Amino acid sequence: MKHNLFLLLILAFVSTAQAQKGATDKDWLNLFNGKDLTGWDTKITGYPLNDNIGNTFRAENGMLRVVYDQPVYNRFDGKYGHLYYNKPFSHYILRFDYRFQGEQVPGGDSWNVRNSGVMIHSQSAKSNELNQAFPVSLEVQLLGGLGKGTRHTANLCTPGTQVYYNGKLNTQHIIDSDSKTYDGDQWVSVEVIVLGDSVRHLVNGKTVLAYGKTQIGGGYVSADYDWAKAGITDPSEWIRRANTALTEGYIALQSESHAIDFRNIKLLDLKGCMDPKAKNYKAYFQESDPKACRYK
Repeated sequence: MKHNLFLLLILAFVSTAQAQKGATDKDWLNLFNGKDLTGWDTKITGYPLNDNIGNTFRAENGMLRVVYDQPVYNRFDGKYGHLYYNKPFSHYILRFDYRFQGEQVPGGDSWNVRNSGVMIHSQSAKSNELNQAFPVSLEVQLLGGLGKGTRHTANLCTPGTQVYYNGKLNTQHIIDSDSKTYDGDQWVSVEVIVLGDSVRHLVNGKTVLAYGKTQIGGGYVSADYDWAKAGITDPSEWIRRANTALTEGYIALQSESHAIDFRNIKLLDLKGCMDPKAKNYKAYFQESDPKACRYK
């Protein structure tokens, strides 16, 4: 008997929601310490690893900010950037708040007004090519309202990836969520539940998008924005891995020409020792990692 993919996703997420009730505040990892960028790596298009030009990514007032107030950003002109947490994850719950600020930088693309994102299952900062615009990843796209009607947030974008949505392979670059529209500079809370190749997005506590069978594949974005235009000179390895499961990777915050603030960036790792006899056993773990077990 075939199981409906959507039903399986719902059952898995219900199990996760029940399990995380056993987690305490101490079990959550603060990805951002509120003081500096310790634990994060910067990669900005056209610049070497960890060259944080113009202090683009910065810690201020307990927030992790993406700001463009230095002369290097008199015009944006494709200087896309990403700030990568330096450890990969596969099964976890990610929480953060975000808000957009002010006006877009001159020279930013029109589609980037109040547009940013958080990449999950991403390639590492180090593996990006010098002129690469976006990592191969799944992007939790963050959009602010423009005061002109509906504009959803926590959508999915798929640079170099593809997913199953509503039980079918969907190769569209953007899959829209059913969130509300959030105009102005208000804080919005997002939660991303990741169970290997199954993902769910929540906004202010409400599920707005769910998808599964996350994979490498589908080309980069489109015929108009292919591997070469994205600054990837040798896509052969990604092409070779097309249609293979994408079940883990890095988390990265995006710099896409509109200032944005992040706070309360926390992660509950759902992969660990599932042997009740071990000292570091946790009832909320969803994926077993026997090597992590400690008995002394």
